[in-house]
Amino acid sequence: MTAASPTYWLDLFTWKTWDQFLKSGANISGFTEYRRKTVERFVTGDILLCYLTGISRFIGILEVISGVITDGTPIWGEGQFPVRVKVRPVVTLTPETAVPVLDLQDTLSIFKDLKNPNYWSGAFRGSPAKWRRRDGELVVEAVRNAEASPVVRQVDKKKLAHRPKAIATKLGPVSEPEVDEESEVLEPTIATATTHTEMQWMLLKLGSDMGLDVWVARNDKSKTWEDRPFSSVAHLLDELPIQFDTYTNRVIELIDVLWLQGNSIVGAFEIESTTSIFSGLLRMSDLISMQPNINIPLYLVAPDERRNKVIREVNRPTFAKLKPPLVDVCRYIPFSVLRQQSLAAGPYVRYLKPDFIAELSDSCDLEEP
Repeated sequence: MTAASPTYWLDLFTWKTWDQFLKSGANISGFTEYRRKTVERFVTGDILLCYLTGISRFIGILEVISGVITDGTPIWGEGQFPVRVKVRPVVTLTPETAVPVLDLQDTLSIFKDLKNPNYWSGAFRGSPAKWRRRDGELVVEAVRNAEASPVVRQVDKKKLAHRPKAIATKLGPVSEPEVDEESEVLEPTIATATTHTEMQWMLLKLGSDMGLDVWVARNDKSKTWEDRPFSSVAHLLDELPIQFDTYTNRVIELIDVLWLQGNSIVGAFEIESTTSIFSGLLRMSDLISMQPNINIPLYLVAPDERRNKVIREVNRPTFAKLKPPLVDVCRYIPFSVLRQQSLAAGPYVRYLKPDFIAELSDSCDLEEP
């Protein structure tokens, strides 16, 4: 008699919880009480696909070897995760040898028929989550191959750091209100204005060198960076293709930088170099409110030290109630990463495709509640 095929389940880890899982014996996987009904669907032999948030990589494969155990004893430092199952590690990798999910975008079903190219991150919003059998098999194969023939990929340590926790609400997961809101600097200093211009220039030049048409916010067309006027960038458009109603077009015209391929916008970038990161988010919010089916990938480019602030703001309830929620379509690019990649891309930039920007960006997902 042929044994039943296992069911595949996504199991999310932060770097901290993965490290604690390994140090505690790598024999128990735990979930919140909120996820009990899903965990109770596990059967012995099911496979857990371990995914490291922050760097968006598959880091291990676990086999379920018990039924549900309820135990509130803290063994992972943060949080109880009282709904538990015993597991057997099949493969465990390191962050550096883990498999980037974007390496599998040509084969996994979560990347198929997306209304917006950034929608795929919604598949990693919570765990456990049941995955299609073929997708599970592909992930297991990729992780086993990574164990047999490891490829070391650099990891941005900041992406492994703590990120804000979510609060469960009727709108879905949202960010916790800050007890002491940081003061909002609405008037940029000379330094922040210069950094904003630098980031705009890099995005314009990068898009242009890739062979794309580019657009800079209508009110920024006269800017220069290091004595080079924005108007000197090849493929800089004087007018945008008219695709939407008048109001939507006016919103789009004020976005800091756009990349276009033909008449399609393949990347929209808001740069926030001041303490306030709200103005760009409001433009994105207006865009989604006016055009809920819009398929433009949105990116917020902000200082490295503002990472958690960006994540909290994107997950405010006011943005969570959008359809789609802003977190589903907006990703974060740190200043340092944009600088590094702009330099590194030089020799082969003309061979890059627009979606490479997704690989260097970070999701704005919160930690599970």
